[in-house]
Amino acid sequence: MDGIDARIDAAIRPLADALSDAVFFSVPFLGTQLPLVVLWLAAAAVFCTVYFRFIFIRGFGQALQLLRPSSEPEEARGEVSHFQALATAVSGTVGIGNIGGVAVAISIGGPGATFWMLVAGILGMSSKLAECTLGVKYRSEREDGTVSGGPMYYLERGLTARGWPRLGRSLGRFYAAGIVIGCLGIGNMFQSNQAFVQLVGITGGEDSWFAQRGWLVGLALAALVGSVIIGGIRSIARVTEKLVPFMAALYLASAFVMLVMNASAIPFALSVILDGAFSLESATGGALGAMVVGFQRAVFSNEAGIGSATIAHAAVRTEYPATEGYVALLEPFIDTVVICTTTALVVITTSYYEPDFARGLDGIAITSAAFERNVSWAPIPLAIAAGLFALSTMISWSYYGLKGFTYLAGESRGAERTFMGIFCLFVALGCTIRLDAVLDFSDALVFVICVPNIIGLYWLAPDVRDELRRYAQRSN
Repeated sequence: MDGIDARIDAAIRPLADALSDAVFFSVPFLGTQLPLVVLWLAAAAVFCTVYFRFIFIRGFGQALQLLRPSSEPEEARGEVSHFQALATAVSGTVGIGNIGGVAVAISIGGPGATFWMLVAGILGMSSKLAECTLGVKYRSEREDGTVSGGPMYYLERGLTARGWPRLGRSLGRFYAAGIVIGCLGIGNMFQSNQAFVQLVGITGGEDSWFAQRGWLVGLALAALVGSVIIGGIRSIARVTEKLVPFMAALYLASAFVMLVMNASAIPFALSVILDGAFSLESATGGALGAMVVGFQRAVFSNEAGIGSATIAHAAVRTEYPATEGYVALLEPFIDTVVICTTTALVVITTSYYEPDFARGLDGIAITSAAFERNVSWAPIPLAIAAGLFALSTMISWSYYGLKGFTYLAGESRGAERTFMGIFCLFVALGCTIRLDAVLDFSDALVFVICVPNIIGLYWLAPDVRDELRRYAQRSN
């Protein structure tokens, strides 16, 4: 398989490098590199926060109330409850990046990156509210009760309503194509590969029985994912509403045990986080460098502004689009404010006792080493949580890709089955071959689609404000 890997990578690498260079293009600014895509996403988050008058504060209590089953009228159109929609979306954003990506952010931007990651997560709550409100408002409803929504629908329908039908269709198709290709990398092959790596790691490493049997693990994962996604969003939601609370509780409970054991280092962690966030000079680029890395980690993790989670939220049962907007603002809070920040504290408090514990390590291995320093067998529950994160991400992203595919190919059972077969094939491939160029290309494409999505947010922000006002008047 190595020869196949090399040939495919060689063929795709030039295109992947060109797209990555364009998407993650950085400009020098005050001694650091400023990625324009991060600036684009951050600017939209700030705009939404101000335009909707700090809705993440005013609407937080309302969001929690809407998660109660009694808040959902039975006659409302849609397929899943508010809680199920949130669980599906969270399962798509909470992934390996919450464990390994945070550690990488700290190693690059220093502890101060944690502070700016937290700020970016809070700001992202408002942009998430905006895009998910639009996702419900402009969704497509079929006679059989199924619904389809997401940026491709509100770009087309929202801009058409404003007299720009060709632009709306073009942006919608571009977004749909991007989410289809992107889901095969960031939401599929990367996740299955990392799940396989974790399985091998906790069963003996290179000596593991699974080490040379990636094909078997891949087939098992593909069968598991296929058994869930074949039933559509209702089946996916039934799984994620149970899986997400369990995997989050498992990881957070393990992390909190580490923090209790490192309690004496917590004041140190808070101190270096604040110092690094506002220091003028440091080896990692000072406050600006920490800010760039922190914002980058947050937007890569919670995907606020990218629009992918909107596809899951659009399936909710509700009479008022704004209700799902309120619920959706909890997503960056859970993903970034709670889980990512907890990971950062575990890594930083561990460095208090052993500053060089992560030397030579990268990604999830840093977090695993932090757990292992406190409890020798702690990497086992961490690996289980990481595997569940990967599985849940694949399940949710299969739905995102499916809706992008049927937007382009038409809503039919044949189109759905074709995509599901392709998706499951890529799940299996992720455990057997590493197509780095394919992953790089698809990951870059996921961030390309934030461009049309945010254009839509700016243009359709008054629609969101109207829906918030309409819901407020109904509530009163």
